Amino acid sequence: MSNVLTAAQTRFLRGQAHGIKAMLQVGGKGITDSLIAEIDAALEHHELIKVKVGAADREARDAMIEDLASRTGAALVQRIGHVAILYRQSKDRRQIVLPRT
Repeated sequence: MSNVLTAAQTRFLRGQAHGIKAMLQVGGKGITDSLIAEIDAALEHHELIKVKVGAADREARDAMIEDLASRTGAALVQRIGHVAILYRQSKDRRQIVLPRT
């Protein structure tokens, strides 16, 4: 599956993510292999997660979020402040059915 979402799919996923809390947090050590493994497992189990990124400067935060999305194969649904919403369709147990258009 491609990690490019249409506007309707992004809107739908933002609505789905509204009620969930941030599951993982990127701390002072930055992005480690164990953090990528945790995010990968969370995406496989939940498909839609929020990750809190604790970088002080906006450019560093954006770079970390892009790195997380690319290394996990997830689509970046939305970024608000320090929180990023990531989506990746599960290989084994698909829970979220995206709209087609």
